[in-house]
Amino acid sequence: MSGRMHRGWHGGAGRGGRGPGRGGWQQADLPDADDAGAWLQGRLPDGWFVSAPEVTVDREEIVVVGELPPVDGEFGDSEAGRADRAAAVAGRISRFREQTREERIEIARQAEHRYGRKVAWGARIGDDVELFTVASVPVMTRLRQPERVVLDTLVDSGVARSRSDALAWAVRLVGQHADEWLGELRDAMARVDELRAKGPTGDGG
Repeated sequence: MSGRMHRGWHGGAGRGGRGPGRGGWQQADLPDADDAGAWLQGRLPDGWFVSAPEVTVDREEIVVVGELPPVDGEFGDSEAGRADRAAAVAGRISRFREQTREERIEIARQAEHRYGRKVAWGARIGDDVELFTVASVPVMTRLRQPERVVLDTLVDSGVARSRSDALAWAVRLVGQHADEWLGELRDAMARVDELRAKGPTGDGG
């Protein structure tokens, strides 16, 4: 089986190379992480996951999410059954997190040395996913990896010169396509201000 790896950027000239020259980011001495999925697949202990983990890479972080065995039991579709299943899923993920903590720390240390990026972990059972500690990187605001991947794609494609430009481009695009909704939001905010101004003053008036 082979690990899945999603990349938030496209490599330049290999290890120690720079990013794309077409207006993209440049960062010297950043190791290439093309083989991160394969390396992690080979490094992870047998039996941790039921299939190859999903490995997502950007400039700052490698996120590894593995599928755990499904929980046993017939929970049903009632509200109580769904609550019981959610509790069982949470318990299994918590057990995996605690039992593998020391070994995950050691694997992360080795991967960070090899790839120059922090490593974060997560676990999945069916459609339920829990991410453990993940990085939040300042880019005019604090963004998680999925958002950083979007910005890096815009940079790598030449749409934007930098992550800041990409973020501004995305904000403009939202504004262009959400004028009506934003207008309604501003009207609602104005009504809230009016109601707040008309509210009790606390002086009995």
